[in-house]
Amino acid sequence: MTKSLFPEADRVGTETADSEARLLAALRLHLVDGVGPRTQQTLLDQFGTVEGVFQASREELLATEGIGPRLAAAIIAARHSREPQQELQRCRERGLKLLVRGTAEYPVSLAEIHDPPSILYCRGEYRPQDQLAVAIVGSRRCTMYGRQVAEKLAGGLARAGLTVVSGLARGIDGAAHRGALDAGGRTLAVMGTGLGEIYPPEHAGLADEIARQGALLTENKLLQPPLPGLFPQRNRIISGLVLGVVVVEAARNSGALHTVRHATEQGRDVFAVPGRIDSLASAGCHDILRDGATLVRDVDDVLQALGPLMAPVVTSTDQTILTPRELVLDDQERRVLNLVTIDPIPVDDVLRTAGIEVSRVLSTLTVLEMRHLVRRLPGGQVCRVL
Repeated sequence: MTKSLFPEADRVGTETADSEARLLAALRLHLVDGVGPRTQQTLLDQFGTVEGVFQASREELLATEGIGPRLAAAIIAARHSREPQQELQRCRERGLKLLVRGTAEYPVSLAEIHDPPSILYCRGEYRPQDQLAVAIVGSRRCTMYGRQVAEKLAGGLARAGLTVVSGLARGIDGAAHRGALDAGGRTLAVMGTGLGEIYPPEHAGLADEIARQGALLTENKLLQPPLPGLFPQRNRIISGLVLGVVVVEAARNSGALHTVRHATEQGRDVFAVPGRIDSLASAGCHDILRDGATLVRDVDDVLQALGPLMAPVVTSTDQTILTPRELVLDDQERRVLNLVTIDPIPVDDVLRTAGIEVSRVLSTLTVLEMRHLVRRLPGGQVCRVL
């Protein structure tokens, strides 16, 4: 047998072909009508791989929990469908990416929820720094007060280095995206339609700006039109992408409260902005405040309340963040904090290596302790707090 003259190229080519095959297999299952995230997980638990699902017999499929005759027939019919290849080609022609669960490009925090989408369609760019994200949601029929607060909060969070996530809807969502964009920050829009069907249509220009300064994301196929049931379902993705959800204005029947429910189930922080006590537009906010949500007056209220990250995140300025509270630190505070480890160390070690006056180091440690970022311990030691 003749040896290849280009073994490295052959290896790369094989890996590319394997990656393409896995992508098409994942897309094939994703496109089967009636197979949502939970059903997909049930099938994968039963058959091990996507390929195993499509190799299963009708009897084996019917023996799987939640799979009836109609769904089994749809899975079998999808085995030889050309739809995945056509869908992938349409996406590539539009410059879209498909983020597949289990790959490095897929959002880490979203993969941890109970029912993550198997595929995210992406227009723009999702970056690792987008793990430092907060959602701002609220009513489509918002007041001027709600719109102004949403824009101000989004702008402040963006300037602090967080990515602002919302749903591209009218009202509070649009104001949140606009506030982040105007501040020069990143924003992600999670859509309840396909990326080829911008809804509402008057936000097409806003969607273009978001794609240049963040990303549009959806689990729905490219040309999926708006359907009422898809919007509550996408709310679990909004909350799954973020550290916390801020409700700016919501009546008691607002869809934003669905996002709050998902956030609670996923262990995300929940925040709410109060309105007038007699405002029906803020009645939902007042209810969740009464039930324990954190009251928000400004950006600092959000940053101080957010819990530690699942893993350190490196920002666009090469700053390693362990907790969002660190984003408000100045250069000196950050310099001293980075000398303190999770394990206790002598304060004298910090004083010796800081490279600045002892009095300034000690005063900075006091500030960091007040911000609950470090803790002084007996014996002249100090440790970092998560």
